[in-house]
Parts: sequence; structure tokens; C-alpha cells
Amino acid sequence: MKRLFLETAPRILLGIIFLLGAIDGFWFVFSGAHLIHPPTSDRGLAFEQALKAVGFFWPFMKLVELTGALCLLTNRAPALGLALLAPIMAVVVLFHAVLNPQGIPMAALLIVCGVLLARAYAGRYASLFERGAAEPRLAAGATRAPRR
Repeated sequence: MKRLFLETAPRILLGIIFLLGAIDGFWFVFSGAHLIHPPTSDRGLAFEQALKAVGFFWPFMKLVELTGALCLLTNRAPALGLALLAPIMAVVVLFHAVLNPQGIPMAALLIVCGVLLARAYAGRYASLFERGAAEPRLAAGATRAPRR
């Protein structure tokens, strides 16, 4: 039961949020219109239009969102999915905190889900923060090939 509320529910919720965002983003790329567009401030719209005006960035961001969402929803490499989505989540949270305050409840939901999942997958990220040699670890019982 604990795992359901601390890992599974946040994983699925975050996956659905970013899957819907990716679908809406690709819909915009192909049709020029949004399926979902919540109320956004003028400054928020200007920021969004700037991202779209760059050309490559909007489709790339939506592809990363789609990949991360699918990792979370299928539970295949969910820690990778969260790692892909974390920078986008940070921008979304800052966007709502600075440019579009009416979206702060969504930003808070992203923070809660992200923190719960980061805590659940902490063991999978631990090696990223270890000090030590740059050489990869060998599996138990494996030997290194001689250097030439």
C-alpha cells in the first residue's frame, strides 16, 4: 500500500501529465493549434511563443517529454524517465512561479510527484554522486582485459 502512494501513483500521474503535454505539443507542431491550453498570462504566452519560434526546440522538448512519460507509464526505466523530465519540470515550476502564477497548483503537483519519485529511485541515482575513478565497475566475477 505504501509503494502505491509513494511510487506507483506519482509515477503514473507524472507520466499522464507529460504524455498529455507531449501530445498537445505535437498536435501544435502538426496543426498549429493546441488541444489543451489553460489560461496563461501575457508574459507566459510570450515565453511559449519564443520557444516555438526557435524552430527545433519545441519538437525536441516534446520528444523528450514523450520519452520520459512512456518510461514512467510503462515502468520500463522509470528512473531514466524521471531524469529526462527533471529539467523540464524545473522550467515548468519556474514558469508558473514567475510568469504564470495561476498554474502554481500544477507546479506544486509536479514538485510533490518529482520528490516522491526521486526518493523512490534514489538508489538508482547513487552512483552518479560517488567519488572515484572514471572507469566503470565490473560485474561480480568479471575480469578486466589486459591493456595494450
